[in-house]
Amino acid sequence: MFFSTAGIEVALWIPPLVAFVISFFTSMGGVSGAFLLLPFQMSVLGYTHPSVSATNQVFNIVAIPSGVYRYWREGRMVWPLTWIVIIGTLPGVFIGAIVRVTYLPDAKDFKLFAAGVLLYIGFKMVLDVLQKAAGSGAGTTSEKRFQEMVKNGRTKTAGISGEGLVPATRVTHFNLRRLGFTFYAESFDVSFWSIFLLSFIVGIVGGIYGIGGGAIIAPFFITFCGLPVYIVAGAALMGTFVTSVAGVVFYHALAPFYPHFSVAPDWLLGVLFGIGGMAGMYLGARCQKFVPARAIKWMLAGIMLLTATKYVLEFFG
Repeated sequence: MFFSTAGIEVALWIPPLVAFVISFFTSMGGVSGAFLLLPFQMSVLGYTHPSVSATNQVFNIVAIPSGVYRYWREGRMVWPLTWIVIIGTLPGVFIGAIVRVTYLPDAKDFKLFAAGVLLYIGFKMVLDVLQKAAGSGAGTTSEKRFQEMVKNGRTKTAGISGEGLVPATRVTHFNLRRLGFTFYAESFDVSFWSIFLLSFIVGIVGGIYGIGGGAIIAPFFITFCGLPVYIVAGAALMGTFVTSVAGVVFYHALAPFYPHFSVAPDWLLGVLFGIGGMAGMYLGARCQKFVPARAIKWMLAGIMLLTATKYVLEFFG
């Protein structure tokens, strides 16, 4: 089938199948999979117009709600953290969209930029996993406890039910200075403004890259803030969803000012990717608790480094 906005021809079953496989694995780490769909569209399908970023965000809009719903059902959504991410990334996504269309319309330059972002995050995550492995082992105390409870069959669907179980998460304090919460009895305390500023910067990167901003925030929270991957995933996905909606609206608003570029999303292609991602994300969120935190972090780091290496080789090739 020919997709006119993207200017490519591909069988209808390929986009949902690819999105399903990618989202199943990446959603375990709080990443929608859009950052891997982008190189697939650019390198495999030949979709290199600026509108590929907006199409990626359409995928997020369709696919993400199923994963967020699953994390909410299991009581693993820290809503104040989610709102800070959303408030921080929203303005950043708008700025990123302008930068993408104005300064990075060329696919080759865009790939080099994306490679730099992925390399930095990937190497940082590898170092973090290695340091924790050399120290107290893999994962935080709460991550280990959560895995033990899963193995012993002591977690329930809602994450807060069952005799003798404490709520999976509980917010202890939240104001314009600090956010504190517990995850299976382990306490976490983070700076409100640090999270906000980090979200804003990542939002700019996400707006350029077409992933909504929340996706990149997951590895940052895990490596820089030391937050458990089982909590970060839901907040990152929800942040990605909201900012993706804003990103698509903004790309549409920019389209009339850039008549020589394809800026608005290819809706049909984005929805097809989203349908596959919806199924993959739900199953990935449901299976996440059975996968060790260390394995999820290695998976995220490996995907980022391999994708970045491919971009660098294509730039200098």
